[in-house]
Amino acid sequence: MLNRLWFGFFLVATIAGLASWLVGGHADVWAAMVESLFSMAALSVKIMLLLFGTLALWLGFLKIAERAGLVDALSRVLGPLFRRLMPEVPTGHPAIGLISLNFAANVLGLDNAATPIGLRAMHELQTLNPSEDTASNAQILFLVMNASSLTLLPVTIFVYRMQQGASDPTLVFLPILLATSASSLAGLLSVAFMQRLRLWDPVVLAWLGGGALLLGAFMAVLASLSAAALSSLSSLLGNLALFAIIMAFLAAGMWRKVPIYETFIEGAKDGFEVAKSLLPYLVAMLCAVGVLRASGALDFALDGIRHLVHAAGLDTRFVDALPTALVKPLSGSAARAMMIETMRHDGVNSFPALLAATMQGSTETTFYVLAVYFGAVGIRRARHAVGCALIADLAGVLASIAVCYWFFG
Repeated sequence: MLNRLWFGFFLVATIAGLASWLVGGHADVWAAMVESLFSMAALSVKIMLLLFGTLALWLGFLKIAERAGLVDALSRVLGPLFRRLMPEVPTGHPAIGLISLNFAANVLGLDNAATPIGLRAMHELQTLNPSEDTASNAQILFLVMNASSLTLLPVTIFVYRMQQGASDPTLVFLPILLATSASSLAGLLSVAFMQRLRLWDPVVLAWLGGGALLLGAFMAVLASLSAAALSSLSSLLGNLALFAIIMAFLAAGMWRKVPIYETFIEGAKDGFEVAKSLLPYLVAMLCAVGVLRASGALDFALDGIRHLVHAAGLDTRFVDALPTALVKPLSGSAARAMMIETMRHDGVNSFPALLAATMQGSTETTFYVLAVYFGAVGIRRARHAVGCALIADLAGVLASIAVCYWFFG
């Protein structure tokens, strides 16, 4: 799939370049496309320098949290909920701890670090699967919740915004929080419908009802604020939550007499290993998207969509962020490249760039996650996993558009 997608980017760029040259008379389009290749390759390296540090930093802190017992505590807290959502997983099974750790990494926005943990969790769930090639209910729920991208602290999004010169990288904290909540809720409800899960169970109702009440109360407070106040609050809460989590991890480590410095170094080494594997993918996709933009193909497609949206009497500012949403289910690296290109083209604090960042933080690479997680354990029949995951993606995109018009419109 990724082979066809990547080749398709270059093929479309070539056709658009030929049309621009032969029909439009713009012979300089080829120079622009070649220049874009090299500039995007250079940009990939600059971005990776920040990602090396970011992943090393957060995996170091996550290792401290794991050694301090915070992950085990999270497993015990979530255990009653998982027993009802995944009734075929026995109490105390290793999969519960790994799923909790995977969720913790996703919550912190460390999607690349969450993947290896998620693969271990999927292998543990496979040991309980009565069918070798058909996804179990527990595996489907775990995959869809990953695909719904529950992200409370989108650290990597902050890094990309900072690299592109944003004066306040955490400005999108609250929009992503609201959009990813909508995505996760849609994913859970769709799976619950297909698997006939008893969501009216008192424990499940307590979790979902409590979360809904907190989110509703929070949104009611936000509704009373002006746009400027919303932006300021998003910045404050983003930075405050980030630092509070760091201090909580360190304090727990000291309380449990964990050698926090040595543990941090151990986790940071894992982060370095995860980060260095990302550079080839980033170069490949950023260069492909850069050529697509330089050829005029991307602008031509967006102009067509913009014309249709305008004819329907709707505001068209969201159109420039759509490339990120359209390719996200297929490839995270391609969506990341689209988001960065939108930041470069429109400005890092423009409405399309803020919306693209929100979409990137609230949706997931559905088909990539499906291929990697199910492929790792030999699952060939996904059952209702794809449909439920795409419902979560759609909810995330629509919520991102609505929330960004609320915050930045």
